[in-house]
Amino acid sequence: MSKIKVLHLVKTAVGAKWAFNQTRELVKLGVEVHIALPFDRVVHKYQENGVIIHELIPAVSLLQPFITFQRARRLRRLVEQIKPDIIHSHFVTSTLLMRLALSSYKIPRIFHVPGPLHLEHPVFRKLELASAGNQDYWLASCKWTRECYLDNGIDSNKVGLAYYGVTPYEFISPEDSKTSLKEQLSMQRSDLLIGMVAYFYSPKRYLGQKRGLKGHEDLIDALILIREKIPNTRCVFVGGPWDKADDYFDKVKEYAREKVGDAAVFLGTRQDVGWLYPQFDLAVHPSHSENVGGAVESLFAKVPTIASNVGGFPDLIVDGETGYLCSPKNPSSIAKQVIRAWNEPAQRKKQAEAGFRRVNELMNVENNARDVLEFYKKILRENIKIKQTSSNKEM
Repeated sequence: MSKIKVLHLVKTAVGAKWAFNQTRELVKLGVEVHIALPFDRVVHKYQENGVIIHELIPAVSLLQPFITFQRARRLRRLVEQIKPDIIHSHFVTSTLLMRLALSSYKIPRIFHVPGPLHLEHPVFRKLELASAGNQDYWLASCKWTRECYLDNGIDSNKVGLAYYGVTPYEFISPEDSKTSLKEQLSMQRSDLLIGMVAYFYSPKRYLGQKRGLKGHEDLIDALILIREKIPNTRCVFVGGPWDKADDYFDKVKEYAREKVGDAAVFLGTRQDVGWLYPQFDLAVHPSHSENVGGAVESLFAKVPTIASNVGGFPDLIVDGETGYLCSPKNPSSIAKQVIRAWNEPAQRKKQAEAGFRRVNELMNVENNARDVLEFYKKILRENIKIKQTSSNKEM
């Protein structure tokens, strides 16, 4: 098979580091990678790693249909210019634009699903599935997502599994001589310090959300219960507001002050997360919906980890083996698992080591890129067979 040429669609150059990691590794594997995305100061990283950049915002604008049709026209021109073997989209809105613009094109299209949120809501799930055609394929990035597509009638040959890989050094920081976080917070070494690392996303009312997606308020409520058993516990929240969520961020901070006073500490957005993680006795990820999320970071940092039993978290967290699972949207369940973990120090350390081995296995960026490449090859082989069968019928 000759060199594969793939066009990736990424709606943002800010964030989506997983897309950068994947395209970089695919280039190393010999794939000719093109990417359509809005230009930003970080696009040079793609260029430096051999990815060919094209300026475009590849996403539908539901409130501005004229802009959507403009983008669709530009995408068609780009596809005709590049002539890719496969088109690979990484977001729901990018996928909808891809399918709208290219419905008549006989080019295989992959939706690499970054998270299960739209699949958890019937209207959005049906919309996405209804937009798909014969040329569409799916790559799930956790087992829950793959099973959801299969349960909704998608042929198993059309659905693959490839995690969005990471590089461990992103979450492992060298020893630093600065004052420890507990000392900065005037805590004793024996006190329990919980850490949560996540941006603050405003509740989406149209999805029926009353609290933020990441579960910050749930952890604050759990902290009340935890401190009844472990009085000197404090919780550090790392991350700031995302996409104009400043008002929500302020409301959560005020809620925490009312409920637990100075036991909740908000550090905002930090650039030293690799240093912060090893400072935590426990990392908690109480998301309502998630792919594999922040569990990747805390497991790579060998921090005992508690996560809600949703989405892709169970791919990494096996309760009692690699970490602790709690029920989503359930502060008492979070508190129960935190207290359990704190009361079994030898076991939680053993689990952290096992979690580190598991995340190294599942989230290895080089292995994940090879999984993607194998999916490309499988699709192209199938398309060759289909074309040969069609040609034989016409003869």
